[in-house]
Amino acid sequence: MTRMIERWFPCREVSANSGAGWGSGNTERNLFTWFAARPTAQAKAAVVCSLLPWPDDEAEQKRLQDLVKTAMTGRYAAWDEIRAEISIANPGGASVLDPFSGRGMIPLEAARLGVPAHAIDYSPVAVLASQLLTDYPFRDWSSEPTLPADWAPEIKAGGPYRLVDDLEKVLAEIGRRYSASMAEFYPPTIASGNSTSVLPWGYLWAVSLPCQECGNRFPLVGSYELRKPSVRRATKARPEFRDPGQSYYIEVDRDQGSFYVVVHAGPPKRSPTLTNAIDATGEKIAGKTAVCIFCSHPHPLPVHRRLADEGKGQDVLLIVADHDPRVGKSYRTPTDMELEAASRASVALRSEPAFNPMLPAVPSEKIAPGNNNIIGPSIYGARTFGDMMCGRQTLAFVRLSRIIDGLGRELEATHGLSRQYARALTGFAAAQVARKVRRATRGCTLDVARNGVHDIYLNEGSLSFSYDYFESGIGTGPGTWDSLAASGLTTLRSVMQGLRGVQASVEHGSADSLTLPSGQTTAVVTDPPYDQMIAYADASDIAFVWIKRALSSLYPEMQFATDETGAQNKAKEAIVKRVRGEAPNEHRTPEHYDALIAAAFREAKRVVRHEGVVTIVFGHGEPDVWQRLLAAIAQADLIMTGSWPANTEAGGGQGKANIKTTLTMACRPAPAGRQAGRRGQVEAEIRQEIAARYPQWVEWGLAPTDMLMAAAGPAMEVVGRYSVINDNRGRPVDIATFLPLARAAVQEVMAVTVDQHRLDDFDPRTRFALWWVRLFGRRLTAKSELRWQVLASSLELAEVRDLVPTAEGGCRLITADAFKGRITPESSTVDVCMAMARAHAVGLDEVAAVLSASGRAPDDLFLWSAVTYLADRLPGADKDVIAWQSLLRNRAGVETLLARATQEQAAERRSANLQDQQEKLF
Repeated sequence: MTRMIERWFPCREVSANSGAGWGSGNTERNLFTWFAARPTAQAKAAVVCSLLPWPDDEAEQKRLQDLVKTAMTGRYAAWDEIRAEISIANPGGASVLDPFSGRGMIPLEAARLGVPAHAIDYSPVAVLASQLLTDYPFRDWSSEPTLPADWAPEIKAGGPYRLVDDLEKVLAEIGRRYSASMAEFYPPTIASGNSTSVLPWGYLWAVSLPCQECGNRFPLVGSYELRKPSVRRATKARPEFRDPGQSYYIEVDRDQGSFYVVVHAGPPKRSPTLTNAIDATGEKIAGKTAVCIFCSHPHPLPVHRRLADEGKGQDVLLIVADHDPRVGKSYRTPTDMELEAASRASVALRSEPAFNPMLPAVPSEKIAPGNNNIIGPSIYGARTFGDMMCGRQTLAFVRLSRIIDGLGRELEATHGLSRQYARALTGFAAAQVARKVRRATRGCTLDVARNGVHDIYLNEGSLSFSYDYFESGIGTGPGTWDSLAASGLTTLRSVMQGLRGVQASVEHGSADSLTLPSGQTTAVVTDPPYDQMIAYADASDIAFVWIKRALSSLYPEMQFATDETGAQNKAKEAIVKRVRGEAPNEHRTPEHYDALIAAAFREAKRVVRHEGVVTIVFGHGEPDVWQRLLAAIAQADLIMTGSWPANTEAGGGQGKANIKTTLTMACRPAPAGRQAGRRGQVEAEIRQEIAARYPQWVEWGLAPTDMLMAAAGPAMEVVGRYSVINDNRGRPVDIATFLPLARAAVQEVMAVTVDQHRLDDFDPRTRFALWWVRLFGRRLTAKSELRWQVLASSLELAEVRDLVPTAEGGCRLITADAFKGRITPESSTVDVCMAMARAHAVGLDEVAAVLSASGRAPDDLFLWSAVTYLADRLPGADKDVIAWQSLLRNRAGVETLLARATQEQAAERRSANLQDQQEKLF
């Protein structure tokens, strides 16, 4: 049976719905902290199209296409109709497997359709995330005993979703017990003018270090701003209110060798202690310099980083944040009682008992070496995951985790809940712990713009560190338990709104050794890890160490970490680890990744039915990664039978790589009896296939850069038709050879013209430059794109590196004033264009001199066509565009000056020849 995904896919609908709304998956993402989730629109389309057939009758094809398009208009759109069609197409029943399930977006869409789904992941954190999203919400909990009414008497029983109602009670009771356990360490504020006491929102801390000159300790602070100024417009009920904002600075008492905080209205009055500095030569010192507030001695980044790494840092409470009805949050210095309470918390932490004989209260799980770029605090002295918070924050997490663990046992033993329901409720509570971690370490700074707390994750996969950081309290406000519980409940209600389907089966396991029987799964639909884009386990270990404490009784499987650090096991994690620092035992190399991915694809081939498909979702910017992935598909003896591009990514939030387009690729076991192919024949077929796809890509609204990514699919479909492809000498050709060819074919089929000239008519260097301008203009672009374009142009990187040099972490087309090339008759057309724009600032005579040196005729059509193309394609305010436009307007004058210069040079040559002849006569 041919599956729909092998012939058609709703690319336009997936792209349209992946950014926002039901198809973005944003709601589902908010349920639990995890990384790189598939948009639900793409997950739904991949599942549906992998299960539906592609009939021979064209009318039936059109009917099913229209049905799928309708299904892509909402979370449960055309639900009954799609289910019926899946049932007809799979009379023995359908099933879906995702062996790299992550948080479970793909299994979720199968579960919502009522199709049995299997979610497998290697990370226990991801397994919990999948259970919370794809398993527990779909179960019927109506027969479970009721919870104590006094836990949350305001919550009325009998709502549409029992799980949500009970979870609200559980989270409220956890919050009550948590606040009571920490009350002595978070004293309330007495409101001025009355005896009302309220809990502060939070506390601003800083790490202090000893000055290497005077020996006094001083806090390292990156910003003194606390609240931005604002204006509240007047209304009938209230007059205009102008808030000047708030800031602070650190004052010193040199006699005592101490410092104190001064909070004031308005913007900062002084420079912070952690600032950009200039050296004696006037050059900016790399990184932030810590300046001592006592003696002004500067400590460059390597110095204060070394001091922190040696454990010389001490946490200092600087500011308290109160709720304010007028401005939202107001800031003040802490009272003696508040300072003493914070100090007592660190003392109390030392007396906290272990969770069990193998699990100490404070996480002792080690941060593995080589993680400097993943776990920022490891550069500043953190050796274990228990080192990432101040004493009071750590105590709060220890007690919060202990409360959740104890309540879980109580739910089962005292209140009679089943083990599974107790696991579900405490699992959702642990999810709030994971979310709280994101705003409760030394990497979480005050978000001045929003009166909130910044996330510890710099991006999806890197944890930040800051000397000055914010601690949320036990009251209300961003980052507090009450705030997180409320938003978590809102998310769960939204996820369960109109819920239909069946629960998925979630399992902890490795994709290279599945426990499922052979030939029993209808479709494997998966989104495997993207090489070294995200270090999933390393980045989530900070959540794992607290989750396993909060769930130590009801989730005993989380306690058996086999990694030598005590954190999540990484032996079979299918990633390439980006290492910074010493990591002598790091095994997650490209070879490790390639072997595991190939083994996983072989397992997928084993478990899928003979009429089923293996659907792989993938996107990456690096040519090498694509080549290795496609090689893994071939090593698994799979061939690609369909590939579909869609814009599903934000293009910048995925750790290392910058991608916007992903391919949804359908694969099948390679059929027996395939013939060998010839390279020339295969190249011609690839060009034909891309030419046939191009109108579809235009219809779907793909940009040229998206088309380049999409070209890999049809190229591999063609390659899969043959058992081996040989060159004209009979030698096998690597499949990676055809990826640059596919990209070049996109350029050919686009039929790019430059003022009536074909792009292919220009010299290779100019052709490269004009195509680059067509794709990227002068935008900062990922370095991987330069490597792709070089391969597609059959050039060496060294031949064009000066045209597109590295800039600001990417690469960008050079400007004329930075062009250093010397013009000769052998110079490329684009070099002459750049030199002309550079010479324009001097005058037209200098431009004519450039043309003369190039040996170009005054009316060289290719040259002026390239100038016109560059002027049209680059931004109008671009300095070079202004120069080229001026040259085009004064083209006649340039040509006249060049002709005159040519005549003068000819006259000089004739005069010199005549003089030579006369000298020979004498």
